[in-house]
Amino acid sequence: MDPLNQDEFVAKDKVNYWKNVDLYIGGAEHATGHLLYSRFWTKILYDLGYIPFEEPFKKMINQGMIQGNSALICRDNKTREFVSKGKTNNRDELSFIHIDINLLDGDKLNIEQFKKWRAEFKSAKFIKEDNGDFICKREIDKMSKSKYNVQTPDVLVDQYGADTLRCYEMFLGPLEQHKPWDTQGITGVYGFIKKFWKLFHDNNGVNISNDQPTNEEYKVLHKAIKKVTEDLKRYSFNTPVSTFMICVNELIALKCNKKEILKELCILVNPYAPHITEELWEKLGCSSSISTSMWPSYNAEYLTENEFEYPVSFNGKMRFKINLSLSLSKEEIEQMVLKHEKTAKYLEGSQPKKIIIVPKRIVNIVV
Repeated sequence: MDPLNQDEFVAKDKVNYWKNVDLYIGGAEHATGHLLYSRFWTKILYDLGYIPFEEPFKKMINQGMIQGNSALICRDNKTREFVSKGKTNNRDELSFIHIDINLLDGDKLNIEQFKKWRAEFKSAKFIKEDNGDFICKREIDKMSKSKYNVQTPDVLVDQYGADTLRCYEMFLGPLEQHKPWDTQGITGVYGFIKKFWKLFHDNNGVNISNDQPTNEEYKVLHKAIKKVTEDLKRYSFNTPVSTFMICVNELIALKCNKKEILKELCILVNPYAPHITEELWEKLGCSSSISTSMWPSYNAEYLTENEFEYPVSFNGKMRFKINLSLSLSKEEIEQMVLKHEKTAKYLEGSQPKKIIIVPKRIVNIVV
């Protein structure tokens, strides 16, 4: 707080400025090493009158562990043979041994690699499945070297990029819950990153427009800004990823390449995908780093619904849809529907017996 002060522990203005840590995020297993130790010293300094607070952290969150998918091989303690998962019935004395997950393809053991893995298994005997495979048991464990289930991100970074890995790790689940590491869903996040990149490009390279965005494009963006900002404030780090996916898909559907929209979206995605957004930021013509830009704020006006797409039915069967202002009365809605060119087609010259209008729901014409 005040490292150059030779006269006192810390000056009053410095201690009142810095105070205690706003937020501590750490694993529950570090409680003794970090939390007890820091709390112990904070209490002492408070009792001595050096600092005006007695707790080191204003808020603390224990994040859940990323768990590993362990592989266990079964051994018959009598015969010392290794037994495939489907052949363990009617065997009394069995033990399970953790083995390196890299020796498996799915649940199937590579026996030759297993024999080379440790010298003691060089001459091991195996009881296989009827089809010749050897199947191991899998279970969710703490990721640990002792359980041989540690997975490094290097291979995934090489294959999908660091931004995809970051987004996927956040996407696995809520911050405070334990999450088993499973890469099956990573391709969906990778697809999102590629779509996000394509928003800024066409077949000829960078394609960014300086045109004024439409209200629909503003609505898509500001809906995302509102949702992501609210989620981050309550430390819900997984849900913004799906918001990004929805936003990008909607902008693609609108064929939006407007600079004003893409610039704000870039800032929004930046904490999750810093590398790609920094590059796209440069393509947008920005000279400073995206990390120094101001976080966008949403405009509630763009989220206000002014129209509703009414499904128009004839005798209960939906025939077409029509966009109408929400300010219209029932009588005005009826007039607009009757004037529509498709209405005459389905009336076939007859007069409607009854017109049922449910505001913001449906229009049904009984013929």
